[in-house]
Amino acid sequence: MNQFLRALRDAIKRWPFLLAAFLCSACVAGLWGANIAALFPVIEVTLNGESLQSWNDRRLSDAEHRIAAAIAETAALETSIASDSHGSTEGMKARSRIDTLVLNRRGDEAVVYSARKLAPWLDRFLPSDPFQTVLLVVGLIVVSTFLKHAFMLAGTMMVGWVAMNISRDLRLRVFDKAIELDRAQFMRHGSAGFMSQLTHTTDMLAGGITAVYGGAVTEPLKIFACLAGAFCISWQLTLACLTLAPIVGFLMIWLNRRIRNVSKHILSRSKGFHHVLLETLNNVLTVQAYTMEDFERQRFRNCTGDMLRTGMWHTFYFALANPITEILGIGMVATSIAVGAWLVINQQTQIFGITMTDRPMTVPGIMVFFGMLIGASDPVRKLSGVLTGLNMGVVGAQALYPLLDNPSKLREAANPKTLPSPHREISLRNVSFSYDGIDTVVKNVNLSIGFGERVAIVGPNGGGKSTLINLICRFYDPTGGDVLLDGVPLTDLALHDVRRRIALVTQQTELFNESILYNIRYGRWDATEDEIIAAAKQAHAHEFISDFPDGYRTMVGPNGFRLSGGQRQRIALARAILRDAEILVLDEATSQIDVESERLIHESLARYVENRTVIMITHRASTLALADSIVHVEHGTATKKPASQHRAA
Repeated sequence: MNQFLRALRDAIKRWPFLLAAFLCSACVAGLWGANIAALFPVIEVTLNGESLQSWNDRRLSDAEHRIAAAIAETAALETSIASDSHGSTEGMKARSRIDTLVLNRRGDEAVVYSARKLAPWLDRFLPSDPFQTVLLVVGLIVVSTFLKHAFMLAGTMMVGWVAMNISRDLRLRVFDKAIELDRAQFMRHGSAGFMSQLTHTTDMLAGGITAVYGGAVTEPLKIFACLAGAFCISWQLTLACLTLAPIVGFLMIWLNRRIRNVSKHILSRSKGFHHVLLETLNNVLTVQAYTMEDFERQRFRNCTGDMLRTGMWHTFYFALANPITEILGIGMVATSIAVGAWLVINQQTQIFGITMTDRPMTVPGIMVFFGMLIGASDPVRKLSGVLTGLNMGVVGAQALYPLLDNPSKLREAANPKTLPSPHREISLRNVSFSYDGIDTVVKNVNLSIGFGERVAIVGPNGGGKSTLINLICRFYDPTGGDVLLDGVPLTDLALHDVRRRIALVTQQTELFNESILYNIRYGRWDATEDEIIAAAKQAHAHEFISDFPDGYRTMVGPNGFRLSGGQRQRIALARAILRDAEILVLDEATSQIDVESERLIHESLARYVENRTVIMITHRASTLALADSIVHVEHGTATKKPASQHRAA
């Protein structure tokens, strides 16, 4: 619940909209109760055939007569009590009767006061003809109903705007978190986990915020307005009608817990659903190549079946909320009808010895009382949906905020140091690294790479070559030792400052589902088209790009599937060349390129890499020809030798 309160506090930052929504809710509640209360004059006029002015005059006259009679009776009783010096039973009855008369007289005095205050307003604003009075009140009810819905619409729109903005802000924060996390934590959540958080979880939280600031305000205010009107008619009878409220409250608490648990299961199943969906679609070629379509269909059917079963439980509990809350509404109305009818028919003020009203109720009075309770039962029923939305919002907040609070292991320095460009040296000092804290992938590596040096990293698969690259690019921080740039640990530099110096081309080329121009320009967004074309020519990509009908505007498809592996690598190489960085990192960057294209690219690289530090992971002898020195990595250890010694060996 604490996490959801954080979301509500975030929403309060947009307090003008919430305040306006609250005022709209208050107006809706007031008009809701007023519409029901307006039935009283209609019923009174219709049943008795008199105007409200004459009804008010009669009410005033009757109250004054009752006051006069009560004063006279009280005086007589006080005289009899004064003569009763022994405190007999009759004297005690007389004192009890006096107390009753005093209470009744206070009620009648209130009637006299209200009738006198009301009389000028009735004479001024209401017609004296009974039928015209009915038409006026009906017209006011129609107008107030229109205003009520206008206020309701305005309040809903403002709360919806706040909830959607909170949802958008959270999506932005989750997205920011996803692209700033270190790779280990990102892979722990996976693309499917972030996809679920960005869609289903934020929608759950937005629904919870809407439920609180929308229905959780409007519906209770409507209940309060109707119960306040019922209390004015008879507070004792109102309390008697609420006898089922504690039982319903207990059932709602139990139901809330069940809905919250089911919502957590829904969120968990949603992550599994996104996992299977993305994994299968991203690897559809492998699925088809190995004829695993039926297997993947079954996996997808299983996860959607789990979602279906969990969803049905959620639907069951959601549907159960309506009858539980409706029990309270029906209980209130049934109790009021039974007790009220008995009081009106028998013209009594008590039932089972319990006083329900100060004086016998009239038919119009009991009908308005029924209307007030019916008016309160409808928002009570709607509260079940509000509580369901609230529970889903709580679950969404419990999933989102811990993720947002989880800091990246790549900490930014509080006061980052600055270094001139270009750098002088990259060095690794006693560097060790473990992905899981158990197996050490890199062990006490000491290595230095001077500016302008071309280093080839070779060794068997799994020896730690790519890990060294990841540490130099600061995708990870070493678990032991330091990676330094000009003698300063990378952790003391701004992360942006480190990465702006590096251009990276990997074996697993990543392209966006945009144009070729877009993908190359990603290396330096302010580059001109002429600079982009020049970079493409250096990467020997211009030739095949020019053969496309749309040229550089050709869309490459998701992850570049419309291009061959070699074409994708050349576009990635053009992107790195366009970046014009002082450190060029090539991780098997020409592994999918044909021999002739590779020869031409190497000729271009031989000119391009002058006055740049180049770090290459390769198994190809042709690429080794570009290197000044060779670093052999095996079992997490690294040994550096001049390239001439390696070739001689």
